[in-house]
Amino acid sequence: MQRIPLGMVGGGQGAFIGAVHRIAARIDDRFTLVAGALSSDAGRAAASAQAIGLERSYHDWREMARAEAARPDGIRAVSVVTPNHLHLPVARAFLEAGIHVILDKPLTATLPEAEDLARVAKDSKALLILTYSYSGYPMIREARRLVAEGQLGRIRLVHAEFVSDWLARPGRAEQQGWRADPALGGEGGAIADIGTHAAHLATFVSGLPIEAVAAELTAFLPGRQIDDNAHAMLRLAQGARGMLWTSQVAAGSDNEVRLRVMGDKAGLDWTHADPNRLRLTRLGEPSQTLTRGGPDFMGSARLPSGHAEGYLEAFASIYTDAADAIWAGKVPPGLPGIQDGLDGMRFVAACIRSSRAGGAWQPLAAA
Repeated sequence: MQRIPLGMVGGGQGAFIGAVHRIAARIDDRFTLVAGALSSDAGRAAASAQAIGLERSYHDWREMARAEAARPDGIRAVSVVTPNHLHLPVARAFLEAGIHVILDKPLTATLPEAEDLARVAKDSKALLILTYSYSGYPMIREARRLVAEGQLGRIRLVHAEFVSDWLARPGRAEQQGWRADPALGGEGGAIADIGTHAAHLATFVSGLPIEAVAAELTAFLPGRQIDDNAHAMLRLAQGARGMLWTSQVAAGSDNEVRLRVMGDKAGLDWTHADPNRLRLTRLGEPSQTLTRGGPDFMGSARLPSGHAEGYLEAFASIYTDAADAIWAGKVPPGLPGIQDGLDGMRFVAACIRSSRAGGAWQPLAAA
């Protein structure tokens, strides 16, 4: 199948997530990166483009959107890996130019911006795909299948965690960069940066939307303007209940992601540290360890069982599904899109409201 010409906004030298997106886009050979506005600084943009052998370099994303839309060989999709406050204007420019957008999470810096972007996406013929990358893991998708088939029965409990100690020490805030500034990253700290991943996993696998939250957001280190730790109780659809913990100050935690879903027949337990395995426990029976590519596995895998696939491959699955969606002209169920992003921002906003109200329950539904 023909490769899709891809552009990138953001992700220049020193930007971790930009390199991850570029690797993920190449793994299954579905995209070719040909253009980019890798930095708002013209010199840095040019140097970054030269370092990765980029054909066309721009220092202004507005110019890039106009120029690429006008070229017969222009990009068909763009990866947006900028600070959160630029997600709305950059995505809008490319969507309005008819160029598909692959956007890093969270959707935007604020809920009003997310609602604005949702309107833009609705009016555009181009697609918007959001990189909730953990949903690309084969065993997370297998867990989703097992729940959908009813093997867990009626879902009762959903527990999600994403914790690290990245910002546990004083002086690490400068490494957070724009994420520490509410004007650039939004009012949510850990709850938006990594908590949205946990919330998406909870709903992606359980199939149940979060309806209300009771949350406490904390900034443990002095001087921080936004949260570095959050605990939230969840009310999900169909009477299910849950908990979510996200932290960037949990000493000894190394980007640990865990999801547990329990029904009235069985429970599932998945951890990021061992992503190729999924524990299934049926009531009254010994636990089973399901493996990627093993017996009864019905998902897709790049390698035979026992040959580990990890984070980059999971991220690549999002890009491969995005390529399929672009050729098909629609976002299929299971591939994160504008609604998933909007749900994530409603989750963040509800957690912030709840915390400011002393942990009072707050609905996620649109006002």
